Amino acid sequence: MASPALPNISADLIWEIVRECNPSAEPEAWTRRTNADGETCAGNNNSFLVKSNCAGGVQFSRDPLNLTNKNSRKHAGFVNDKAIGVVANEKGGVTVISKKTANPTRPAQTFVKATYGGNKSNRKSYKAVANQAAKSGYRSDLRSAAVERVSAIRRTQLPVKADPEPKLRGNKAKKAAESS
Repeated sequence: MASPALPNISADLIWEIVRECNPSAEPEAWTRRTNADGETCAGNNNSFLVKSNCAGGVQFSRDPLNLTNKNSRKHAGFVNDKAIGVVANEKGGVTVISKKTANPTRPAQTFVKATYGGNKSNRKSYKAVANQAAKSGYRSDLRSAAVERVSAIRRTQLPVKADPEPKLRGNKAKKAAESS
């Protein structure tokens, strides 16, 4: 899960440490480099980061509290004080994980999980997640991303339809009609 923020360290400082030493550095120098003072720094690495060379070196995040899976300060759940994540439930529903700001030094009490079962209709699940994202004092910009994530998860949980039998055309259809 995401690490809680410490009360004496700002979220911006955590992001800058995780992000990179030199913001103007080229993507080729992201692995390990030195900053202007000659100090070696870790570069753009964290445990949730997924790098891809296709499409110009796009970066994704596996953070469970990141609804869009983009590696950015805005969407990073381990950096922000308030964050929401939506994961699939093993019984066919979704589990919404929200991050509290009350106990940042107690990881067991930092996260709150709410489960919406598979027996609930999709619209009720969307409404419940939207209410939790926007009306509970969390960031309202996460509401649509949370509903999109719930929709994608519920779509993957639908039963797979069997492929229809292909309809015979032309000579094969004539031969099948004659034999029956």
